[in-house]
Amino acid sequence: MQSVITSKFQTTIPKGVRENLKLTVKDTLEWKIEHGKIVVIPVQKRFLNYKNSIKTGAGKIEEDIILSHDKRMEKYL
Repeated sequence: MQSVITSKFQTTIPKGVRENLKLTVKDTLEWKIEHGKIVVIPVQKRFLNYKNSIKTGAGKIEEDIILSHDKRMEKYL
């Protein structure tokens, strides 16, 4: 696959590469030079590894506020 560098030094990632690596808008790429070659690596969004890993219930907002307040006050006691 090939792409052209524009006058603004931009290039398009070929569709096959985008689909294979599941790249989307706003993804970040890391550029490296290794042995005279350009290496482009998609930066992994580590926080997405935890998606759906913590199960939560509805909760009780009043109790959470009181608990949060008590925890903050502990550092002043």
